[in-house]
Amino acid sequence: MEVEMKIRGLMLDPVTNLPIVILRNLDGNSVLPIWVGAYEANAIALEIEKVAAPRPMTHDLIRNVLLGTETMLRKVVVSELKDDTFYAVIWMEKNGELISVDSRPSDALALALRMDCPIFVEEEVLRTSKVGQAVSDKASSEELRRWLENINDEDLGPYKM
Repeated sequence: MEVEMKIRGLMLDPVTNLPIVILRNLDGNSVLPIWVGAYEANAIALEIEKVAAPRPMTHDLIRNVLLGTETMLRKVVVSELKDDTFYAVIWMEKNGELISVDSRPSDALALALRMDCPIFVEEEVLRTSKVGQAVSDKASSEELRRWLENINDEDLGPYKM
């Protein structure tokens, strides 16, 4: 089953200084952090801030191709977590036919922001993510989960939704 999520914001991991996209379900009781690359974080940040690049960036190009071919973006789904790697699927519709495309979550999220389409996460991904599971270092895992659930706007800096 899929859980609808929204991008809560974008921040830097306080330990590794890697960018994290924070997803939160509509009820606000589930949080999923997804670590992403710097370029992907930049693409997401530009769209959060509604900054237009002078020339189309990759995700803008994909949006333009979809719109130009009258292909609708129906949803993106963070579908799987294997070996600490998240997987996503982009669901499109063209002439009544559903098309699924494998994607990195960061690209799917950047495109979802540009196309204003819903974002979903499979319940199994929420259950098995490091934040949700009991790992050997339970104290730090619990601490991380509480910290993510209580993130405020100051923690997110300028990249909040």
